[in-house]
Amino acid sequence: MFIDGEIVDLALRQILRAGTEKRFVVLAYCFMPDHLHLVVGGVADDSDCKSYIKAAKQYSAYYYKKQRQHRLWQRYGHDRVIRDEQELAMTLRYVIANPVRAGLAAHPVDYPFLGSQKYTVQELLEWCEYSDAIVLG
Repeated sequence: MFIDGEIVDLALRQILRAGTEKRFVVLAYCFMPDHLHLVVGGVADDSDCKSYIKAAKQYSAYYYKKQRQHRLWQRYGHDRVIRDEQELAMTLRYVIANPVRAGLAAHPVDYPFLGSQKYTVQELLEWCEYSDAIVLG
């Protein structure tokens, strides 16, 4: 499903739309062929993550189904709250290394469905101190 740039763009547009409405910024995303890794941060004291996730899934699912006549998301996903900068760096490292571990790219910068609303891929790599040893080890 997420091997088609058109589908990735469709889903990402709706995820970003939900972020604007629910006051979230997408720190990192990685669309894998059969799932999505998304790291988001609230930009207001009252940002509600459950409300954001619901809207992002609902918007993207609606437009996907309209175009492809299939469901986009599974009923349940895996959510995790990140509590400090170290855990955030570890999570970003995991997300951006995912396509390399899966054999989809030699390096994260080579993978077309990886990015951020706020940072360049190079900035993400520097922020989480990414190195090839992390992926291989």
